[in-house]
Amino acid sequence: MTQFVKRLTAGRPDQTKPKMMPLTLGLALVPLLLGMFGCGNPRTIRDENTVEFWTMQLQPTFNPYFNDLIAEFEEEHPEQEVRWIDIPWAAMEARIVTSVSAQTAPDLVNLNPRFAALLAGRNAWLNLDEHISEEVRSQYLDAIWDASRFDGISFGIPWYLTTRITIYNQDIFQEAGIDAPPQTFEELAQVAQQVREETGKYAFFVTFAPNDSGEVLESLVQMGVQLLNDDGSAAFNSPEGVAAFNYWRDLYQEGWLPREVLTQGHQRAIELYQGGELALVTTGPQFFKTIANNAPDIAAVSQPAPQISGETGKIAVAVMNLLIPRDTANPEGAIAFALFLTNPENQLAFSQVANTLPSTRETLDHDYFQDGGENATPMDEARVISAQQLRRAEVLVPPRSNVNELQAILYDNLQATLLGEKTVEEALADAEEEWNAIARP
Repeated sequence: MTQFVKRLTAGRPDQTKPKMMPLTLGLALVPLLLGMFGCGNPRTIRDENTVEFWTMQLQPTFNPYFNDLIAEFEEEHPEQEVRWIDIPWAAMEARIVTSVSAQTAPDLVNLNPRFAALLAGRNAWLNLDEHISEEVRSQYLDAIWDASRFDGISFGIPWYLTTRITIYNQDIFQEAGIDAPPQTFEELAQVAQQVREETGKYAFFVTFAPNDSGEVLESLVQMGVQLLNDDGSAAFNSPEGVAAFNYWRDLYQEGWLPREVLTQGHQRAIELYQGGELALVTTGPQFFKTIANNAPDIAAVSQPAPQISGETGKIAVAVMNLLIPRDTANPEGAIAFALFLTNPENQLAFSQVANTLPSTRETLDHDYFQDGGENATPMDEARVISAQQLRRAEVLVPPRSNVNELQAILYDNLQATLLGEKTVEEALADAEEEWNAIARP
């Protein structure tokens, strides 16, 4: 174990945001900025022995971790200097698009594959297949590495991960006469009805707001829907798509979902659960710390359970990765630091301090992820459940440069179905037409 591990401070910022960060950058702005790629703007001259590294909202909680990690890397690589810059969540998308388009991007940046794919479609990132050997790549989980591939090219190195779990309120379950948390969507519908009828509360909240969480989009895949064909055209207008749309329509129209699912985001689910108004919430294990701080009475009756899935058994995972702009002045240093940051030992250290999951096989095999211990807390149990799911988890929504538009089109038409403005068949046909107009202009 390296020196800095011994000095870690516990605690990750409370995460009540969706695990897939919403794509908030205005669509009108994206083509304008991306159109600047070929304009030949001069890159700001930077020391070729400096690695400028951007993260998303990790300061000040993780300052001790990164300060020690960077010091150790610089000691092992005396010719390299790491300059760490932390960017707020809300500002990162605009900042990175602007910097990449102006050729002033950092040498290494922390993003999620969904947003990174927007720029991968413009050849913004270094082709890692040309720089990282198969031996090194094999350290990472296959499905997680593949989450950062676009048109067959690896554009990102996996870092930390989360898989959703179910956290449920034992008191509400007992009041409703429910013995165990649901494991499938079919069971979830039964629980939704029973909780509503027996307690007057709601079982759960899932958002249909187009620019918020992708949980409903992922649920379609878990229910057996193929979203896209190999050529990028719509594949979701299918019998499986009809069944999935019918599922969500029925839950809403029967009154088993709160009305505000159409307008409120995932944050509303967090608020309702902490207020004792929801029987369960789907989120990450770190939420136990949030409810312990904000609603200790609710935390005292909360227990973890596996992620709810469909007949496919597919498990969704959220990935945070590291990317290197192709115009970096220091590709060797950026790759060296990225691989150092994500090696098995350092991933274990970060997982322990941040309560996240690792992307390397060796780290996942560590006892820390296998057993919560003799005096395991619900958060310890949640960590083990989350880690057990990871071996069969995958990024369910394919990384595409316009995947945000796919979500918006499907959610808009699904909303129309929930409100009775369109039949399921009409909604899927309209969504197919809208998407194909974008995918095959």
